[in-house]
Amino acid sequence: MKPEPTRSRGPWRSTWLGAVLLYVGLAAGCASPRTNFVIMLCDDLGYGDLSCYGHPTIRTPNLDRLATEGARLTDCYASAPVCSPSRAGLLTGRTPYRCGIEDWIPENHPMHLRRSEITVATLLRDAGYATCHVGKWHCNGAFNSPEQPQPGDHGFEYWFSTQNNAIPSHRDPINFVRNGQAVGPTQGYASRLIVDQAIDWLNRRDRGRPFCLFVWFHTPHEPVATSQPFVDLYSQATPEQRREYYGNVSQMDHEVGRLMGTLDALGLRDRTFVMFSSDNGPETLNRYRGAERSYGSPGPLRGMKLHLYEGGIRVPGIVRWPGNATPASVSAQPVCNTDVLPTLCEIAGVRVPADRAIDGASMVPMFSGRPIRRSTPLYWRYDRAIGRPKQALREGDWKLLADADLRQFELYNLREDPGETIDRAADRPDRVETMSAKLRKLHDQIDAERPRWPTVKKPDRQKK
Repeated sequence: MKPEPTRSRGPWRSTWLGAVLLYVGLAAGCASPRTNFVIMLCDDLGYGDLSCYGHPTIRTPNLDRLATEGARLTDCYASAPVCSPSRAGLLTGRTPYRCGIEDWIPENHPMHLRRSEITVATLLRDAGYATCHVGKWHCNGAFNSPEQPQPGDHGFEYWFSTQNNAIPSHRDPINFVRNGQAVGPTQGYASRLIVDQAIDWLNRRDRGRPFCLFVWFHTPHEPVATSQPFVDLYSQATPEQRREYYGNVSQMDHEVGRLMGTLDALGLRDRTFVMFSSDNGPETLNRYRGAERSYGSPGPLRGMKLHLYEGGIRVPGIVRWPGNATPASVSAQPVCNTDVLPTLCEIAGVRVPADRAIDGASMVPMFSGRPIRRSTPLYWRYDRAIGRPKQALREGDWKLLADADLRQFELYNLREDPGETIDRAADRPDRVETMSAKLRKLHDQIDAERPRWPTVKKPDRQKK
């Protein structure tokens, strides 16, 4: 693997190195030599839902190929077991509770990603990158309203997005907004519609600028709707709803293949960092009315979406970065989507904001076989989690879970026991004491920082 890129010493908003490189590229009349970024995110895709992660039935040839072209991450985490907080963590590099994003955000709710939060898209845009978001946004309640910041206010120059789910389903959604203008009824399936937009944007973009493209699929979140040829791939599966879920994942995989093919056709493969992941674990079948197609799998992990056990937060993670991520490699280093901001900043030569806590760490050392250097342990909090644990902390191979009062703890060695079947708290009181002290300290710091929203009726998680 190549040596890791060096970090610029210039101001975090617009580095002198970035300006020089951009000028050289423009002067030469060709595309910028800086690394491009494509960040793909699924919604409710389980750890075990891809063929390359062990699913015995679902076919995902394009993502399998992506994994052979890059690195498959076995210990990749979302920053929350539910969508909105996870997305806020990815964008800001901060534990979602610091941002006040504590749960999924219903329409017209006051909760939102505040203007004062600095996203990776803003940092890259200010350093000369063209930026685009297509798909599910779900970082505010007042979507497409001046009352709250929109994707364009958080660094995305072009956006084709929905507040939450594709409505009324993945087929012919009516709720997309393009750069502040409602699109109205569309024809086609959501995954294809957003990849069409991404491809169109790639073809029309300013070729003299590097780019950052976020493709956030609605797949396979309910209400699922799948094109019949993909349903027919699973004619032996029963019932029909299972076939529709499996086909939905394969349909998304097909769109990933189209997007990757476009990068190749445009000659962008060798200078583009591509990452694929999910916002949280899989939905539980029939947890709420309308979830009858939720046949996602956490694989060997315990729990699912809304749990702080591994099945709720450990997700697929694939990175292709030619010349850096060794093809067909597998990494067991723990990473989190809060690591996206510092990673992309390091690669792009953009300084990470120094005026606020950044909980993520750059993944760049991992690609040369070195450990990721963390100043903050991996930490999760979800007060409405299913089950007793409401907070968790991972340090090395060990994971500590705590109840809401931080008085009852569970301890697991994830290297020996990834399914969290053997609670080691009783026989390792020393580790419980050490890790619980760190967890309490983080909890207090984050709780003091997070904003409080006006009191409203809490969203019913059964409707999520």
